[in-house]
Amino acid sequence: MLRTFALIACAAYPLAAQDLQFSQPIDCTLGADCFIEDYVDINPFEKNSQDHRCGLNTRDGHTGTDFALIDFASVEQGVDVLAAAPGRVFRLRDSMPDDRLQRGVTSQNACGNAVILAHADGYQTTYCHLKRGSINVSIGDSVERGQPIGKVGLSGRTSHPHVHFGVKKDGTQLDPFRPEANDQCATQPSPTLWLNPPEYHATILRFAGFSNAVPKFEDTVSGAARLTNSKPNQPLVVYVEAGFSQHGDILDISATGPLGEAFRHSILLKQPKKSTRRAFGKRAPQEGWSLGEYTGQIILTRKGQIIANRFAHVTVAH
Repeated sequence: MLRTFALIACAAYPLAAQDLQFSQPIDCTLGADCFIEDYVDINPFEKNSQDHRCGLNTRDGHTGTDFALIDFASVEQGVDVLAAAPGRVFRLRDSMPDDRLQRGVTSQNACGNAVILAHADGYQTTYCHLKRGSINVSIGDSVERGQPIGKVGLSGRTSHPHVHFGVKKDGTQLDPFRPEANDQCATQPSPTLWLNPPEYHATILRFAGFSNAVPKFEDTVSGAARLTNSKPNQPLVVYVEAGFSQHGDILDISATGPLGEAFRHSILLKQPKKSTRRAFGKRAPQEGWSLGEYTGQIILTRKGQIIANRFAHVTVAH
């Protein structure tokens, strides 16, 4: 796998005015209450994922840009998904439950509740993982740029609230950050299909989970360290790897459970590193952890802006 990385965020720029351009497809503020979690995987080879800037902010075979919220409460409050350009509703689905455990999800419905818009010049945009019952357009409706078409949910193949935004032209998948070279990355900014291109960050959080102790790195990579169930008398530890962090980044590690916050710890990262592994947790209280589900959260901030976020989940039971 090619491993040339951009460690400094640079501004991209839109294509010429005659090309169709997209606005942000979610009503949130990047760096404040949402962030871009994953980009399109432009590497055509299996198990060799790369984003458009030759970084690791993607997953193998990922076909869209994921705009993610930083908490689950936002789903209940309602965050609008917005039409990224004028168009017409081509297809939709609004029948799947919002289920973090993804029960009943297959490769055929992984997008969850969704809207597909047809635009001028053969473009299509897809909006996945919408909240059931929130879609407020019908097939054939005309929509304007920025018009709400539904709300962010937890339907389909997702364990956290986000909207997956996909772009096609004449049936071919495109990366809106690098539409002119869909199978090659570039370490420098390229022309995009965005009206206001979002800032790119190479920094990522990965291999996050709950464990009963500080795990070995190889166990975090393989998944052997990750617990889905734990006992009331066992310690709870949240672990993560931060990739391409910068001096001054702050890593906030927390866990909440049935009685509220179980623990929280902030770590100042003091030098740029390709890989930084951190973990924090607590021994069980004398009476044991309360039974139920616990959510771990790791947030990386830079100069007050949220750059990356990851969740972890464990159920405490006898």
